Amino acid sequence: MPVSVDTTSQIERRITLQVPAAEIDEAVNARLKDAAKNVRIDGFRKGKVPMSVIRQRYGHDVRNEVVGEVMRERYVRAITDNELNPAGFPQIEPTVNEAGKDLEFVATLEVYPEFELISIEGAEIERPVVEVVEADVDEMIETLRKQNAGWEEVERAAEEGDQVTLDFQGFLGDEPFEGGSAEGHSLVLGSGSFIPGFEEQLIGTTAGEEKEIKVTFPEDYQAEHLAGQEATFKVKLHAVQGQSLPEVDAEFVKKFGVDDGDLDKFRTEVKKNMTREAEQAVDNRVKQQVLAALQKVNEIPVPQSLIQQETEGLKRQAAQQFGLGEDFDVSQLPDELFAEQAKGRVQVGLLLAEVIKSGELDATDDEIRAKVEELAEQYQEPAQVVEYYMGNDQMKTQVKSAILEEKAVDKLLDQANVKDVTMTYQEVLAAAQQQAEADAEEESEEEGQEESKA
Repeated sequence: MPVSVDTTSQIERRITLQVPAAEIDEAVNARLKDAAKNVRIDGFRKGKVPMSVIRQRYGHDVRNEVVGEVMRERYVRAITDNELNPAGFPQIEPTVNEAGKDLEFVATLEVYPEFELISIEGAEIERPVVEVVEADVDEMIETLRKQNAGWEEVERAAEEGDQVTLDFQGFLGDEPFEGGSAEGHSLVLGSGSFIPGFEEQLIGTTAGEEKEIKVTFPEDYQAEHLAGQEATFKVKLHAVQGQSLPEVDAEFVKKFGVDDGDLDKFRTEVKKNMTREAEQAVDNRVKQQVLAALQKVNEIPVPQSLIQQETEGLKRQAAQQFGLGEDFDVSQLPDELFAEQAKGRVQVGLLLAEVIKSGELDATDDEIRAKVEELAEQYQEPAQVVEYYMGNDQMKTQVKSAILEEKAVDKLLDQANVKDVTMTYQEVLAAAQQQAEADAEEESEEEGQEESKA
């Protein structure tokens, strides 16, 4: 079977294959004979239809069916014999497909890139060193109190953080505008729920007071007829409520899983959770620096088929995130919005896979169980979580992948120049939040650039 493999790029191969005409004809004739045994055609008894009639009526479709099967089978044999590692499905196109002539077809495919991994030696990595202190625990408990606060009406002027009940009506000039009015609306001052300037002008207002508030809608406001417009709101304040913080007592701590209401146990649990959160933030910060360094020195080509697969996954994530429902057709979301992020993810995945392969990294069942037990600590019934994970091959595989990724990052970290930087709990979390916002902003800018090109 003549086969030629041409390298058209670092990650693309073009396979040209030929199959003798006699082989195709033999397979077609055999299939037509089998079909003739059961074909019913008016004027002929079952199994007695002449082959000339069978061939005339079914020959074209049977040949196409045979050719399709032969091309797929020969393609699989070709990539196996030539030790090719396809990334995604090939494009198979017949170039000669006529009765009596040898079948010739071309399969174009992408393969996983082969590359020699470049070390990140010399890369500068900052590793935060953080300790959760008692003052951090106090602040977290205060945050929990505010999250569980009630509201009590107060006889004073409204302050930031208060909840007010008000009626309002908005005007452009002397004309009220649609959607600009409400009655009995509850608003927490300082929450940023209203357009800039509105909430600030309510500070110092008392219950029963009426007031006019002048604001300017942002230029990028979602309602185009209001964007950039100056507006006046006539407001009447009905009530001012201040936060009523709960006492940190036995009843309070029971809400957080400390069934016996012990305050010391509660503080210990809070500190434990905060420490875990800080460690995760530190690990992620270090990991992102390591992966960025790895990508910088290893610019490898990425198969488009893998980018497309990752793009589809990101689309599904976006649909879930925005609550579009399971029946939403993700093909309605433009590929361009996700392609750059997908490419980066695939590139990192290929590089990490090479780190794991070249370093012969692996994860034992004991390591997997230990990781599962660590994850299970966040749940109320950790033993059940461990049992579920360890009894589910798919979940175990996911955990194993996470462990291998951690080992790969640690291996890379050994190559870098690591500088420990002392940070507070709040600084570490703030840095993590800033990084998340920066990533989101960068992603948004990339999407905007793609839309501009379109």
